[in-house]
Amino acid sequence: MVSTSLLNVTEVSKSYAANRVLTNVSLALSSGEILALLGENGAGKSTLIKILTGAVRPDAGTVMVEGKPILHGNTALARHLGVAVVYQELSLCNHLTVEDNIMLGREQHRYGILDRQSQRKIAVEALAKLGQPESWLDRRVSSLSIGQKQLVEIARAIAQNAKILILDEPTSSLSQQDVSQLFDVVRRLQAQGLGVIYISHFLEEVRSLCSSYLVLRDGTVAGSGQLQDTPPRELLKLMAGRDIEQLYPARKPRQGECRLEIRALSGRPWPDNISLTINRGEILGLAGLVGSGRTELLRTIYGLDPQRTGEVVIDQHPRKNSQNPAERIRAGVAMISEDRKQEGLAQSMSIKDNMTLSNMSPFSLFGWLNEAKRDQCCHALKEKFSIKAFSCDAPVWTLSGGNQQKVALARAVHQKGTIWLLDEPTRGIDVGTKAELYRWMAELAEKGDSLLFVSSYFQELLATCDRIAVISQGKLVDVRPTEQWTEHELMQYAMQGRV
Repeated sequence: MVSTSLLNVTEVSKSYAANRVLTNVSLALSSGEILALLGENGAGKSTLIKILTGAVRPDAGTVMVEGKPILHGNTALARHLGVAVVYQELSLCNHLTVEDNIMLGREQHRYGILDRQSQRKIAVEALAKLGQPESWLDRRVSSLSIGQKQLVEIARAIAQNAKILILDEPTSSLSQQDVSQLFDVVRRLQAQGLGVIYISHFLEEVRSLCSSYLVLRDGTVAGSGQLQDTPPRELLKLMAGRDIEQLYPARKPRQGECRLEIRALSGRPWPDNISLTINRGEILGLAGLVGSGRTELLRTIYGLDPQRTGEVVIDQHPRKNSQNPAERIRAGVAMISEDRKQEGLAQSMSIKDNMTLSNMSPFSLFGWLNEAKRDQCCHALKEKFSIKAFSCDAPVWTLSGGNQQKVALARAVHQKGTIWLLDEPTRGIDVGTKAELYRWMAELAEKGDSLLFVSSYFQELLATCDRIAVISQGKLVDVRPTEQWTEHELMQYAMQGRV
C-alpha cells in the first residue's frame, strides 16, 4: 500500500490570555501511519486535538487534511474531511442500541421517516471493518463491557468515513485482554489506510503499536522521529525534560503489625466473602479484570457501599457496619476513587475546595476560617504535586485529567491518611508523574503506612507491591508474595479463577 499525506499541521500556536499553550507546533501524518503523541499532563496535547477537530481556533498556523484547510470553529467540516476522535471519557448513550449509537447525529431518513435499512447497512460495514459481528447492533450499550463500548466509539468514527482517527488514552480503563483486542482493531484500520494519532502514557503500549512519535513539552515540540531508533530512556527524557533514572524505586520491605483486616466481607452484590490483611509498611496489590469487584471492595471498606456480612477491623478495632466515610477518614483511611470525574472530585468547585473540604480543622478556630493559612497549604500541595494551574481558585473542571488526578492525591495527603485505598491512581497521568507517585507510595510504606493498590496494569503491581491478591467475580482467588507471581499467571487467574 502506497502511503499518502493525510494531515499537515504547520507552525500552530495558541494562547489563553497570558498562558502560552502551544508554540509553533508542526506535525505530519500519512495514511497507514500510527503516530504516538506523547507528553506530560499540561504539555498541550488536549489543545492540539481541539485544534485538529476544529473546536478551537489557533492564533497562528494552519491545519490541512489532504490539502484542504480546516476552518476553525467548524467541527462539522473537520468531521466531513475525515477527522474523528475517541476520547478517554466515552460519550455513548447507554440506553440506546449499538446501531443507534453508531448512527447518532447522522441518522438516515427520507421525508422525516427513519430509513432503518440504510442505517443498518452503514453500521454493519463499520463493525465489519473492526472485525465485529452484526449481532452487536441490537444490543443495548449498557450491556457491553468497557472494551466493547470503546469499539462502538471507534465504529461510530468509521461510519463517519474517518480518514484520521485520534485515540486519546484509549486503554486507561481497559483490561489487558481488551487492550489486545483494541490493538488488533487499530492494526486492522492501519492496513485499510487510516492514519492514527495515538495518545498514551504507557510507553510499552506505544512501542508495541506505533511506528513514529512526536513529544510535546510545555507547548513546544521537544522531539520527533521513529520509535525503533529511539531508546525508552530518551523518550522519558524528552517528555519530562530531565533524566528519569528509575521508574520504579527500590525499597526494603519493613512490615509490622496488621493495620487493616477484612473478615469475610460481603457487599451488594460484591465483594463476596473476602478476607484479607494489610500490614504496617506493606503495599498490597489488587489484580483483576475490569468489573471483577476490586472497586466494590474498596468502596465497601471505605463505607461508600453497604456491607451485608463481615467486619472491617482497623488497628484491631472492629468498625461498625455503616455507610459513613467520615468515620473511616477519622480512623486514618484515605481513598483515591477510580472515577475522579463523577465521584472523586467536585468538578464545579475550586482546586482549593477539593483539596481541603474533607479536613478543614487545620484552618478553623471557634468557627472562623483562616483563609490565608488555607491558601498557604493549598499552594504547598500544588507545588508538591506539580499541578499545572494559574491558581488554586481555578475550578477543577478546567484542569487536564492528569492534573485532576493530582488534586485527588493532594486531598488524600491533606487528610493525613495512614491506610491508603488507591483505585487505579496512575490512570491518565504522565510518566514523570507516575515515577513521582511510585516514589511517594514507597515513602509512605517505608514510614509505616499501609497501602491497598488496585491496578489493571499488572507490570506496575509486580514492580511496586509486596504481595498481590487476585479477585475474580467478586471473590478472592489467591494472594501470595509478589515474587511468586508472573504477569501471565496474574492474567490467567484473573480471567479463569484458580487453575
